[in-house]
Amino acid sequence: MPALASPRPDFEAQVRFLSSADGGRSGPCRTGYFPNHDFGIPGILNDARHTFPDVEEVQPGDTVKSQLTLVDPAQQRGRLYKGFTFTVQEGRRIVGHGRITKVLNRDLRRA
Repeated sequence: MPALASPRPDFEAQVRFLSSADGGRSGPCRTGYFPNHDFGIPGILNDARHTFPDVEEVQPGDTVKSQLTLVDPAQQRGRLYKGFTFTVQEGRRIVGHGRITKVLNRDLRRA
């Protein structure tokens, strides 16, 4: 796993994982899950580590609170805000959808 730029989460989000029947994961994930994310910059995916503070395991189809720590937060500097939506991906396959509920890293907040 790549080293993370910051030991603290950059933001919190509500994440809805797709069910297996809808093309999502076939198995659960846990804190430390490390997928790609599409934040709307063409051709660029951001890797981030998920921490699930309220549950030990996330099943396909679940909606959970997630704290995300970006590998390269500089790509999102000044872009994020409460309500911002993004996709959770494993490569090109979308496995979930997220909506930011709180931006914790001030450098990432949209002015």
